[in-house]
Amino acid sequence: FKTASPSAIEALVDRLELFALGGSWGGFESLVLPTNVARSAVPFAGDGRCLRFHIGLENPDDLIDDLQRALKVADKAGAAPAKGGA
Repeated sequence: FKTASPSAIEALVDRLELFALGGSWGGFESLVLPTNVARSAVPFAGDGRCLRFHIGLENPDDLIDDLQRALKVADKAGAAPAKGGA
């Protein structure tokens, strides 16, 4: 599979409204954490960039809507030239 550009990942995370940025400490809120996969128990064919989602107790339909809106923004950001380059 192909991972998104760093600018697309940043745009997606910035657009999310119901997901806070951070790792889970066992709370009830939804969180997102951009990370790099350094090692895995299963083969990982990507370049290491990924997003880790912790799903909280918010309404599932609201979370899905939030993700869909953020993915549209990320898709547009991924199609744009990278910052500082063509």
